[in-house]
Amino acid sequence: MFVWGTNISVQDVNAAILRFLKNFREQPTEPDSIEEGKYMKELDRVLEMVREWIDVDAMDIFSYDPDLYNKMVRYPLEVLAIFEIVLMDIASSRDPYFEKHIQARVFNLKTSTSMRNLNPSDIEKMVSLKGMIIRCSPIIPEIREAVFRCLVCGFYSDPVRVERGKILEPTRCLKDECAAKNSMSLVHNRCSFADKQIVRLQETPDEIPEGGTPHTVSLLMHDKLVDAGKPGDRVEVTGIYRAMSVRVSPIHRTTYIDCLHIKKTNNSRMLANSIEEDAPFDEHMVEQLKKLSEQPDIYDRLTRSMAPNIWELEDVKKGLLCQLFGGNALTLPSGASFRGDINILLVGDPGTSKSQLLQYIHKLSPRGIYTSGKGSSAVGLTAYVSKDPETGETVLESGALVLSDKGICCIDEFDKMSDSARSMLHEVMEQQTVSIAKAGIIATLNARTSVLACANPSGSRYNPRLSVIDNIHLPPTLLSRFDLIYLILDKPNEQTDRRLAKHIVALHFENPESAQQDVLDLHTLTSYVSYARKNIHPKISDEAAEELTRGYVEMRRRGNFPGSSKKVITATPRQIESVIRLSEALARIRFSEWVEKHDVMEAFRLLEVAMQQSATDHSTGTIDMDLITTGVSASERMRRDMIASATRAIIMEKMQLGGPSMRLMELLDELKKQSPVGEVHLTDLRNAVATLATEGFVSVHGDSIKRT
Repeated sequence: MFVWGTNISVQDVNAAILRFLKNFREQPTEPDSIEEGKYMKELDRVLEMVREWIDVDAMDIFSYDPDLYNKMVRYPLEVLAIFEIVLMDIASSRDPYFEKHIQARVFNLKTSTSMRNLNPSDIEKMVSLKGMIIRCSPIIPEIREAVFRCLVCGFYSDPVRVERGKILEPTRCLKDECAAKNSMSLVHNRCSFADKQIVRLQETPDEIPEGGTPHTVSLLMHDKLVDAGKPGDRVEVTGIYRAMSVRVSPIHRTTYIDCLHIKKTNNSRMLANSIEEDAPFDEHMVEQLKKLSEQPDIYDRLTRSMAPNIWELEDVKKGLLCQLFGGNALTLPSGASFRGDINILLVGDPGTSKSQLLQYIHKLSPRGIYTSGKGSSAVGLTAYVSKDPETGETVLESGALVLSDKGICCIDEFDKMSDSARSMLHEVMEQQTVSIAKAGIIATLNARTSVLACANPSGSRYNPRLSVIDNIHLPPTLLSRFDLIYLILDKPNEQTDRRLAKHIVALHFENPESAQQDVLDLHTLTSYVSYARKNIHPKISDEAAEELTRGYVEMRRRGNFPGSSKKVITATPRQIESVIRLSEALARIRFSEWVEKHDVMEAFRLLEVAMQQSATDHSTGTIDMDLITTGVSASERMRRDMIASATRAIIMEKMQLGGPSMRLMELLDELKKQSPVGEVHLTDLRNAVATLATEGFVSVHGDSIKRT
């Protein structure tokens, strides 16, 4: 018996599938071996767990029976139907009481198709695609079996199954005594429904040709596949390419992919929660990782493995490594929460490999989103309201920060962002949510993301005589939310320049002598980080807690100069939170369940390295957190106050109330004669006069001042 229009013999295919299920083994065994095949063991597991599907590797079918594989890819609907009949027969022979319908989910096809190469000849064939999910519809109930009731006599019909997407409604009552015409109506609560979801899949950037825009395709998910992937996930989908007629005209048809199997791809990315229910780490892999974590130099070895093509920048790499591992998010019984994600800002001269580091972290992180400051708007970062093309209703689309939830959002050219886009980051970086109130939609979305930002100094070169705030023109409120701020400066030095040049040249012609030894490969590194993030949740030991307190007090004490009345803020409570997060990340690196004293000491060292670069007041040479929190150092603020009081004294001495006015240049000359603070510029005087004007002490008219 053949299936109409194909060369498939039902009996032959049935026998081939049965042979495959019973006899396929991963390792060839002895002919008289009594060990069961791979899929018979899998089927027993399905019966034991009362599941409704079995995953079938297409490469296993190809290696066992290439003819069956070809038939399955060419005529998937017919072959899969026979596959499921065979599975149900075996299941009922093994467990007569098993009633569920078992689906065969095929994955790992021999060839993966690009979205651009899908054409009409692929319709009704099995295809495999890779892409990124950009939108998921809400779950739609799809009717499978309908029950009708006669409005005249109340007779209920037998369940009517869906055929080719339609339900044939009985035209007359099926009860012979009644036989009323057009009296049957659908009874909703007796019908059976199944879950359905429409997902949009977009091409991955590496498959887009030069100058092209990404293509998208619709996927249809059913039953257990619903909500298997979230927007932002990179997935590999196996399904049947199908076409259906559009309402507008029956000639035009729209295409979609009926999804059979979905799995997350890309080994170089860390595994965010895997779609498979069981853990993605087998025992052998876990053993290897634990052995690796017991090495005494694991911290330095991981640092060397981070972007090995980038020379030096040891402390920056250590900070980025801590960001990948992350700390523990803490929620107190009172409802207060502390974030566990570490935010880092890299500031530096052009050509200091900031963007290279950013790209590397983006490729490595689980849900990494890379965006550039000039090319991102406020709504593009958070969320925007748009019309759903399928239903026409207003829906909320996730932006970059929401898509990188539980990942790292990399923002390049941070200093060139518009102010409206930058203001959106305040909430994300501390509260880790995005609040939206637009077009009748009021929602709070999770954005538990680490932010890694890059900024160039204004004027392209970093001016060491100015503070960080003056160099990069970022608001102090935003700067204080970064745990670590690194300055990567390009200082001319013959020795370092020669070593850097040798390193860059060696990258191009691969000198075996300069190739770095003892570096972990990318797959091991990502597995190591993923395992630590998922399974290691360190707690702070008593010793570490004492060291945290002592270190924080010590940092604060540095601001008290002996014999001086001024107090400089060298650390704020945000810094102690940063140290806790960093020390938890350092404990995770060792796969330790406890944060120890040396973790805290290293965390303080990392923080001090970053602060020494970014929060040093150049006039006194000491760390001053006021630079980052307010934009003005304590010494600069005192200088301004002294100039203002000196100006006030001169005005009181030289000018009478309501008397003649005085020019600014005259006042500047007087001030320079009596100045207690060294050199005074015109801008300093203008600032002092503006302060006095706000107090109502003087009034300013152009370049002349009048006492009021």
